[in-house]
Order: sequence, then C-alpha cells, then structure tokens
Amino acid sequence: MKNFNPADNIQDLQYFGEFGGVNPSISDSSTYTFLSAKTMFDTFEGNMEGCYLYSRHSSPSNLYLDKALAAMEGTETANVSASGMGAITPTLLQLCGSGDHIVSSRTIYGGTYAFLKNFTPRLGIKTTFVDITKLDVVEAAITPETRVLYCETVSNPLLEVADIAGLAKIAKKHNLKLVVDNTFSPLSVSPAKLGADIVIHSLTKYINGSSDTVGGVTCASQEFIDSLKNVNSGASMLLGPTMDSLRSASVMKNLRTLHIRMKQHSYNAMYLAERFEKDGLKTVYPGLKSHPSHELYATMINPEYGFGGMMTLDVGTLAKANELMELMQAKNLGYLAVSLGFYKTLFSAPGTSTSSEIPMEEQIEMGLTDGLIRFSIGLDNDIERTYQMMKKCMMELNVLISESVLME
Repeated sequence: MKNFNPADNIQDLQYFGEFGGVNPSISDSSTYTFLSAKTMFDTFEGNMEGCYLYSRHSSPSNLYLDKALAAMEGTETANVSASGMGAITPTLLQLCGSGDHIVSSRTIYGGTYAFLKNFTPRLGIKTTFVDITKLDVVEAAITPETRVLYCETVSNPLLEVADIAGLAKIAKKHNLKLVVDNTFSPLSVSPAKLGADIVIHSLTKYINGSSDTVGGVTCASQEFIDSLKNVNSGASMLLGPTMDSLRSASVMKNLRTLHIRMKQHSYNAMYLAERFEKDGLKTVYPGLKSHPSHELYATMINPEYGFGGMMTLDVGTLAKANELMELMQAKNLGYLAVSLGFYKTLFSAPGTSTSSEIPMEEQIEMGLTDGLIRFSIGLDNDIERTYQMMKKCMMELNVLISESVLME
C-alpha cells in the first residue's frame, strides 16, 4: 500500500488527441468500419486487438476511461457502464446463475438491496444479508452454493466499515469472489490492494463530482472483464448498459481533479463531525474515534485523502429531519437531494429515499432510524462559516441536545 498512490497512477497516464490535443479525441460513433471482411470476423471472435466493432462492446473513449479507472484501483483493467447499477447488476449476474448464493452486507445502497432481494430470486439466485462487520457471522452464512461476498467499503447509509482484508481471507478460503462497492471512498481506500477481486464505483458520485452524469465502472482482472464483454455470454455485452462516449470523456476530465476534491470533502466532513459530536448530536463519521470501526478504517485508508465526505446526524424524528433539511436548503447550505460528491452539500433522510426499498422492519433491525440524515459534505471554502450557519438552523429547530449549546 505504501508504494501505491492511486492519484499518481491517474496523473501518470498520458493521452493525446487525434490532432495532438491534450485531451483524447472523442469517438462519436456507434459503429466502426473495417478494411476487410476477415478483420470484422476476427474482431467478432475477439481475436483482433485494437479494432473496434460496435460501441455497445467498446469504444476508444470508453477504453481511455477504463484504463484510467483501472490505474486508480490497481486492477488489470476495467469496464465503464451507463450507471452504477449498470456495473453492479451485470457483474453479479456474470458471477452467479440459477442455484447460486450470495452473502451480502445488510447495509447497502437501496437499489442494490432491491436487486438482490427482489430481482435475482426470479433467476434462482438467493442472497443472505448479514452484518458485514462481524466476520464470524459472514463465514457462518456461507453455503456450498455461495459464489460471492458483496459489500460496500463504507456502507450506505449507516457508514459501517467492511474489513476488506478479513473478508478477502474468507473469500479465498471458500473459493468465492469478493466484490466491493467503493463509491463512498475513491482514492481513500484501494480495495483491490486489500484483497478484493472486483471493485465497483458509481461514477455518478465523487469520481465525476458535478452531478451532471450517470455512470458506473467494474474494475477487475482482464479475464473477468473479457467475460463481461463476451459477445456470446457476457452480461454487460448482452444486457447493454453502455456508457456514451461524450459522457465518458466528461468523466475523464473530472477524474483529474478527484484527488484535490477528496481532500477537501474529507477535511470539511471531519471538521463538521468533530464539532457536532462535541455539541451533543448523535454523529457518525469514520474519522471520529467514537466510530466502532475507526481504528480499522485508519489502517485501510490512504491517509492523505482522509476518511471521506459522508457523515450522518440523527436528530430524533423524521419530522425534525425534514424541517432541518428544508431550512438548511432555504439558507443555501446545500440541497435536499439524493446522491453525493457534489460541490454543494447534499442531504437526505435515507429511510424514506435512498434506502426506502429496504422494508421498515429491516431498517429498524439494522439501526436505520427515522431521524437519520445522510450528509454528503461539499467543498465549502470556509467550513467554520458553514458550521455556524448549520448550528443556527439546528438551534432554531431545537435539534441540539445540549442546553449549554443552545444558550451560547
């Protein structure tokens, strides 16, 4: 890990445009011509390196981004897709078929949960949801039919931390594939270097960073990516979640500033988390010593990028959470919106938004309360000013717990 800096790997990539441009040329074509029929045949058979067939399979623009994201995660290659779910679903379907079994973290993005809970059983694939922080519980859930361990580095929305190295040992012991969604922690954590077999991102979030593009990526071995893109049996090729070349070029440009943005997101989130915890609010942030997995996470991260930009506050009730979010938006402190990684702070009540697919009884069991607000902390220049403005909103709604704070 000490010799691996994901941002340096991105920076070291150098592409030239068709006419010598500092940005690679955008391949704005859905299909590609061949000088001979034999070359077309060989390309269909997968025997022609560097030849392009059809943009659902690959395009020069997408391959530029594939290479950059693989360099970031330290994998052999990658495959970009039209959305985060467009990366997650083909990956899992490529690994599993009828009769197979998945062991998954119970606290994951609501869309992924719904896919595993409601959709894959229609294909004969079963999933057991477990507390991913308890390795003994994870291992106990494995059956002879299990093919995949699935988790998020930092879970959505409860910010539980997966022990990726520990999970990798279990996966290797039982001949399973460890698939890790690293959307919340790009650059901060490099799951492949900790033993993950496959790393997934929603490019929509931090990596793109401007909330104007939907995209995803699967980073893995050449063998696995080739299987995903196989014209006869590849889940990505056949289901068709293709990223548009123009969007791919846009993400590529934004990727170059990710290291700067992640440092600021992490700095601002740590600042606010420390202040609000001191004020008596129920604050969850992996950078706080009070976080159950703080010490573990500290050993996992690339320290210069910090503990990430995601934080939660529990203000007691859904009504109070909604009031607070509406007031903060009115005061221009951010947006009442889902997603993350934007330059402005985004906040939502996940129980009724991004995790609403999870049944209420299961939300309660995992500790997802009505009053929980998930924050994606923005790139604010003066974070003390932001803190004071947020605190004023909380005092106005009597959210802060400590009477001494309210009287300041």
